[in-house]
Amino acid sequence: MAETDQPHEFDPLDPRAGMGGEARMLEDEAELFAQLADHGPSRREFLALMSAAGMGIFAIQAAAEREALAAGDLEQAASSGAAATDLNAVAVSVRVNGAQQTLTLDSRVTLLDALREKLALTGTKKGCDQGQCGACTVLVDGRRVLSCLTLAPQVDGKSVTTIEGLAKGDVLHPVQAAFIKYDGFQCGYCTPGQICSAVGMLEEAKRGDASYVTPDVGAAPGALDDDEIRERMSGNICRCGAYPKIVAAIQEVHSGRESARTWRYVEGDELARFRGEEVGDETV
Repeated sequence: MAETDQPHEFDPLDPRAGMGGEARMLEDEAELFAQLADHGPSRREFLALMSAAGMGIFAIQAAAEREALAAGDLEQAASSGAAATDLNAVAVSVRVNGAQQTLTLDSRVTLLDALREKLALTGTKKGCDQGQCGACTVLVDGRRVLSCLTLAPQVDGKSVTTIEGLAKGDVLHPVQAAFIKYDGFQCGYCTPGQICSAVGMLEEAKRGDASYVTPDVGAAPGALDDDEIRERMSGNICRCGAYPKIVAAIQEVHSGRESARTWRYVEGDELARFRGEEVGDETV
């Protein structure tokens, strides 16, 4: 048998060999393939080269920073960065909870961050920071807004009320008192936004603003039923699920009567009887 007729073992790296050992390329094609294979790195070599290049760039940057630090250039760069930031600074004059405040802020700062970071009014909560949960609701000129979607310069010359500004000294706002009475919260994180939203919503109803479920949008909504309250408060999420108690609290403030109270405080003689104390001539 001639040498070319001898069967040979399949070599997967041989471009001239098929799965059965048959030739797949002509001789000149195989030679060209071999020449191409000899030029350029393999994938593994390419990745190694890229890693080395990346480390080299990092080393160059580190060396440049060390040189700049030694020459004092970093301090100059920092001052240049501060000057660039000053280009975005704006003065905002706003009345917050009855007190006039004048702030110098970056024009891109939100009202939520200004309240929390600049005025330390942390009652306004940052929840989703995307305007979907309602935890950051505050009142601007009496209307409820999402402070995470409101830029601080937008409230220049206006009045902002947060959860800290609803009470009058030790006297709670009626909505605050109702939330406590009906236990309209659990973890309490969403509660400031819920209360501010409820206060704004009740004012909207007084003005005659209609909602999606108002039967006749051409007429004043009048008394709000539970469906109206749920719809108008739908922008505020309570992940604890205290919705029935929240609705009951708002309904009492709106209607002026108890709506769904299932418990009450024990006071006076009744409390004394509960403790087993003497009440007048009566001993329990």
